[in-house]
Amino acid sequence: MIDDRTAPYAAFVLRAALGLMFIAHAFLKYSVFTLPGTAKFFESLGLPGPLAYLTFAAELVGGALILAGLGTRWVALALVPVLLGATWAHAGNGWLFTAPNGGWEYPAFLVIAAVTQALLGDGKFAISTLIPNRNIQGATA
Repeated sequence: MIDDRTAPYAAFVLRAALGLMFIAHAFLKYSVFTLPGTAKFFESLGLPGPLAYLTFAAELVGGALILAGLGTRWVALALVPVLLGATWAHAGNGWLFTAPNGGWEYPAFLVIAAVTQALLGDGKFAISTLIPNRNIQGATA
């Protein structure tokens, strides 16, 4: 049984955590690893270096949109491939994220969190609730 009184708050808590996580990972790429360093890491995996810049932008912009509650369902789903890529990148390091170079457990969990957010919708305190004539089908307010 779903508790309609608390479910919108649960969706908000997940939305805030997921949005902040994406923003934090974008800033990690920018300030710690640097964008050129992240591009070199992507290349070491056999991926095109410019994909690192797109990943940074997707994490930063997508995280901000999720945090704000704008297009939450679609943005969360759009970021699933980024998380699947991170899961793939860390798959050879073992399961635990505390393994050298990080394992695949954390990004795999984030895939599930993003899909769950897409299923839940915006939740409480979303900017989308302030937009008149918005499509409210399936929105959790």
